[in-house]
Amino acid sequence: MNKENKRPRKHVIRTILLILAAGILISGIIFSHFGGFGTGPCADTNEFAKYSAPISEITIPEDTRIIALGEATHGNAEFQQLKLDVFKLLVEKYGFRAFALEGDFGSCEAVNRYIHGADGSAAEAAASIGFAIYRTREMADLIEWMRTYNRSASEGDDIRFYGFDMQRQEYSYKFLAESVRKFGISGDDIDKLWDEEKNEFSDVYDPEQRAGILESVRQELSRINDPEAEKAVQFAEILLQNISLGKVINDPGIGKAMRDRMMAENTLWILEQEEKRNSSGIFITGHNGHLEQFGSYGPDAKVMGNLLADELGNAYFVIGTDFYKSSCNLPAGNDGKRSIHTFYSYDPLAKASKKCGYEVSWLDFSKIPDDSPLKQQTLDYTWMGSLGDGFSPLMAVMPMTYRVWRSPAAVFDAMIFIADAHPTVIR
Repeated sequence: MNKENKRPRKHVIRTILLILAAGILISGIIFSHFGGFGTGPCADTNEFAKYSAPISEITIPEDTRIIALGEATHGNAEFQQLKLDVFKLLVEKYGFRAFALEGDFGSCEAVNRYIHGADGSAAEAAASIGFAIYRTREMADLIEWMRTYNRSASEGDDIRFYGFDMQRQEYSYKFLAESVRKFGISGDDIDKLWDEEKNEFSDVYDPEQRAGILESVRQELSRINDPEAEKAVQFAEILLQNISLGKVINDPGIGKAMRDRMMAENTLWILEQEEKRNSSGIFITGHNGHLEQFGSYGPDAKVMGNLLADELGNAYFVIGTDFYKSSCNLPAGNDGKRSIHTFYSYDPLAKASKKCGYEVSWLDFSKIPDDSPLKQQTLDYTWMGSLGDGFSPLMAVMPMTYRVWRSPAAVFDAMIFIADAHPTVIR
């Protein structure tokens, strides 16, 4: 009796073990496909060394109107440093004079005033942008370099600083109210829009009423033939966008696509202003995910870079970035506390750059001939590093949570690779 009972028990145990083994095997295959632990395969290092170059040798195609520099993370010093390094090259070599950031239009106008001589410090100007990720030495250095450049720039040759986002209200409201008073527009309702104590829209009006007041002011300003009035119209537009975005705050799917569409519209407005000044073009920076070509959040929900590429074609030139290793400064919750976490990309190109001994390297995909094995490796889909400004414990056990599945040469015209990215220090 006991022997007979043991046989089915052994059979059950064997079946369970087989199922577990099969599950582990399948999980391993899936995990490997989604970029498992480790750093993945490496692209051809000989070919990479042949066609890559230092960023001082960056070249830009003729007739380019927007140069976009993406960043794989918001929490690494090297990606912020690249903003200055690349923009400086564009200013000195290509005559660019406009810098636009993934920051709010009004906040960045405060920076623009600082680089044109307003009181304060570069650190204070960086802090006015509002996001912790910009309260860094690297951002302050960028802003101070612009201010220094403008001190000796001839008339019309100065550098301008813009933002194309709309998530904050304070400075756009402040500068709009300033313009309303300057141009003698009735400002009673505008004054009631704002709660000075809370530093946000007041509760006197609901969102629809606020939008009505802002639209009325916007129309009055648009009838004034003055460059400052034209900028004030954009302040009103940014606040209207902020209200629209606030209505879908609880639906991230809709909100993400709406924000990217608005950022694309604002970027085109900046381009239009600069072309009126006969500028060579504009330089914009933001996260890779916003600036890549062909990216989307779903059907009819294209990211900003996709919309700009649709509008401008080859006149939109986008440089992506990736890291081999990142020690990234990220917030873990809503309490403002930040900590350093280490991540590895699974990008064969980033690994090749590291193995070649480059701390930083530039790779223009158009310069790689079709018969080079590197060409196909730039076209193949792979897992690339992608970190925003947030941390989840899942990132430690599921690498696909901080990687994106992309064909590098499909979404970017060129890339810059950082071997070892160090954390920013938030001031």
